[in-house]
Amino acid sequence: RRRQRYVEKDGKCNVQHGNVRETYRYLTDIFTTLVDLKWRFSLLVFILAYAVTWLFFGLIWWFIAYSRGDLDHLEDHAWTPCVNNLNGFISAFLFSIETETTIGYGHRVITDQCPEGIVLLLLQAILGSMVNAFMVGCMFVKISQPNKRAETLVFSSHAVVSLRDERLCLMFRVGDLRDSHIVEASIRAKLIRSKQTQEGEFIPLDQTDLSVGFETGDDRLFLVSPLIISHEIDERSPFWDVSRQQLEKDDFEIVVILEGMVEATGMTCQARSSYLVDEVLWGHRFTSVLSLEDGFYEVDYGSFHHTFEVPTPSCSARELAAAPA
Repeated sequence: RRRQRYVEKDGKCNVQHGNVRETYRYLTDIFTTLVDLKWRFSLLVFILAYAVTWLFFGLIWWFIAYSRGDLDHLEDHAWTPCVNNLNGFISAFLFSIETETTIGYGHRVITDQCPEGIVLLLLQAILGSMVNAFMVGCMFVKISQPNKRAETLVFSSHAVVSLRDERLCLMFRVGDLRDSHIVEASIRAKLIRSKQTQEGEFIPLDQTDLSVGFETGDDRLFLVSPLIISHEIDERSPFWDVSRQQLEKDDFEIVVILEGMVEATGMTCQARSSYLVDEVLWGHRFTSVLSLEDGFYEVDYGSFHHTFEVPTPSCSARELAAAPA
C-alpha cells in the first residue's frame, strides 16, 4: 500500500490541526496570524483595515457636523462649522481619508471653533499611524519571507545506499540553484516510522535522528556546488541490522531539513524534503555533476538526480562488519 507522507517532496508538512478549542490564542498573536494568512486573505484584511477606519471616522465627522447643526447652515456664510465645506456623509468620508492619509487637498479643513473635532483629529491621526505601522509591517514581513528562496534549494529525488570507504552509507544530494549563497547552512535528517515500546505504547510517528556529521561538523555545509550528504550506517544507526531484503519490506520515511541564512537578506531559510522506502535505492551511487572547465567549475544540474548501480553487498551493516576481511 502507498504510505501517507509526513512531509511532501516540496517540503509541505501533511499535518492539519483539528478540534482546536483555544482559538483565542491566535488573536493574542495577531501579527503572526496575519503574516501566516494566504495572500488573498492578507490583501482582504489590508483593504478592510483601512476602509473600516475611514468609514468609522467619516461617520463620526458626519455625526459631529449633524449634531452641531452645520448641515443646516450650509448657505450661511456667517456660521463657523466644525469642518469647512463638509456638506454630507460623502464629504465627511473624504475628509476622513484626507486626515488619515495626510493628503490635505485644502478644500475641507477643520476650524478652531470645534474642540470635539480637534480631539477627534488627534485620535484619528494617532490611530491612523498605528494602522499604517501594523499593516505595512505585516505586508513587508510577508513579502520578505524567504519561502521562495527555499524553492531554489533542491534535493535529489532518490536516496541511495552503497559502500563508502568500505562502510555502508545512506546518501542523498542537495544543491543550490542560485549564485547567492546560503550562509551557515546546516543539514539534518530524521527517520519517521511507527514504533511500539516495551510497555506496549504505540507511537505512530516516532522521530529518530540520523547522524549526518553532527559530531564531526560535516553537517555544516559550504553549499557552493551540489553536495552528497552521507549517513554512515554504524552500530548507532537505526539501519544497523537492516539488509536489502528487509529494507524493501520496511515502512518508514526519511525527512531531510536544510537551513541557513539568505546571504542577500540575512533571514533564516529552511527547505525540506523526504524519502519513502521505495525512493531509497540500494546499490546505487550518484552521477558526478561537477566538471572543471577553463578557469571555473561547471555544475550540470541535468544529471543532479541521476544514479547508477554499483556492486554493493545485500547484507546488513552488522553482518558486513562481522564478515572476515
